[in-house]
Amino acid sequence: MNETYDYGLWSMVILNSAIFIFFAFSFIKPKTSTDWRSLGAFSAFIVALFTEMYGFPLTIYFLSGWLTKNYPEVNFYAHENGHLLHTFFGFEGDAHWDLFHIASMVFIVTGFFILSSAWNVLHHAQKQHQLATTGWYARCRHPQYVAFILIMFGFLLQWPTIPTLVMFPILVVVYVKLARREEAYAISEFGEKYRDYMNTTSSWIPNFKKN
Repeated sequence: MNETYDYGLWSMVILNSAIFIFFAFSFIKPKTSTDWRSLGAFSAFIVALFTEMYGFPLTIYFLSGWLTKNYPEVNFYAHENGHLLHTFFGFEGDAHWDLFHIASMVFIVTGFFILSSAWNVLHHAQKQHQLATTGWYARCRHPQYVAFILIMFGFLLQWPTIPTLVMFPILVVVYVKLARREEAYAISEFGEKYRDYMNTTSSWIPNFKKN
C-alpha cells in the first residue's frame, strides 16, 4: 500500500483559511457587534475545516481502526482519500467530480452569492435608517445567515470531519439566536412596520415567488 502522507501542510491551512475568511469579510464588511459575531462563528468553522483538510487529520486518526478494517486497500493519509463520503458511498475516479463534491460547490457558490447580495442590501438600508426589505430580504428575513449555513453545509459535503460535524449544528443555533436578537432590536426600532414585515416574509426559507 502506498504510504503517502499528505498532511502537515500548515501553510495551506493558513492560506485557504485566510482566503475564505477574507471573502466573507469583504462581502459582509462587518460594522456591528452582531456582524462580527456571525463572521467569527463562520471563521472558527473554516479554520477547523482546513486544519483537518491540510494540517492534522484528526478524524482519520480517530477512525483509523475502523477505516483500516473496512477499507484495507485505501491509504486515507493520501489527500485524495480524505473525501470520506467518496469512499463510503463507493464512488470511483476523481473525488472532485463525484456527486457530493459537485453539490458542495453549488452550495458554497450559492452561499457566497447570497451573502454578497444580501449584505449590500442590508448596509444600504442601514445607511438610510430603513428596513432591508428588497432583494434577498424580500424572500426571507435572514438571508445572510442562510448564506453562512449553505456554505458550511457545502464544506461538510466536500470534507466531513468530526469537529465540523459537531460545530455545524452548534453554529446553526448561534445564528438562530443572533437572528432573534436582531429581530428584537428591529421591533424596538421600527415597531409595527417590522411586525408587518415578519408577517409577510419567512424567517429562513426563501420565497422565490417574491422579487
